[in-house]
Amino acid sequence: MVERTPGLSPVRLAIDGVDDGLVVLLAARARLAQLAGRLKAQAGISGRDSRREQRVRQRAELLGGALGLSPGVASGVLGVAIGEACRAQGLETDLDQGGQATTGGMIVPTMQTHTSSVPSAAQSLLRLVPPPKRLAPLLKAVPPALQGRLLERAMAKVLAGPLAGDALEFMAGRRLGIEVSDLGLRWVVELQGERLLVVDAPAEATVRGTATDLLLLAGRLEDADTLFFQRRLVLTGDVELGLTARNLLDRLPWEKVPLGLRIALNRGARFAQAARSAYHSQG
Repeated sequence: MVERTPGLSPVRLAIDGVDDGLVVLLAARARLAQLAGRLKAQAGISGRDSRREQRVRQRAELLGGALGLSPGVASGVLGVAIGEACRAQGLETDLDQGGQATTGGMIVPTMQTHTSSVPSAAQSLLRLVPPPKRLAPLLKAVPPALQGRLLERAMAKVLAGPLAGDALEFMAGRRLGIEVSDLGLRWVVELQGERLLVVDAPAEATVRGTATDLLLLAGRLEDADTLFFQRRLVLTGDVELGLTARNLLDRLPWEKVPLGLRIALNRGARFAQAARSAYHSQG
């Protein structure tokens, strides 16, 4: 009966894809922890860095809270990763009575470590991350209404200042398209009152780019002028509307964006950039 629930199968498929991504990321982190351990050993540094572990947990709690995730869950997941990093570096971890490693009260199953070249291993793991175009069928299984709600929430957080200060007044009744070319995703947003909403209507201007390039722009790792000059971002339709929107984003005070969201955008952009470089280096 559950399997016949309308819309459930594609959502579960999307969840499975996220789960696979989590495993890949945890494995990549463990490899990088091995590299960090070797670098520390070469520098004559030993033992655990409790201050860094605390900062990692606090950052996870902050980011988790900003994204609507329980801070305890976010910290617990990072606790698992920290425990694996300790084993990768040959450091002590707390053991429960059964001999399993624990971190913050969570049992962490033992993972084998290898002595192969860590940079090469990390590069190999990044190559396992599929390019965005391979994720397109998976993302298309997510209901468009859910996609729209998530985008509206993200825009509300990033553009809270301009929305409150009427800086987006030029968008009133105007429709701007956002197209993620390699994911096959496209939205049209319109300012209605004090909210940017996803609407089902043709766009007057459209900004098109790959998922990685749009993330690099959002994470402030690339500027719009460079991306447009290199044709990695393309503007079509009403050029004046598109350029006005772009200029507004360029002037957006980065420090006014919620910290958790800034961290997520910056780290996500760096990871996407590294994964793309690793994937292209295979050729």
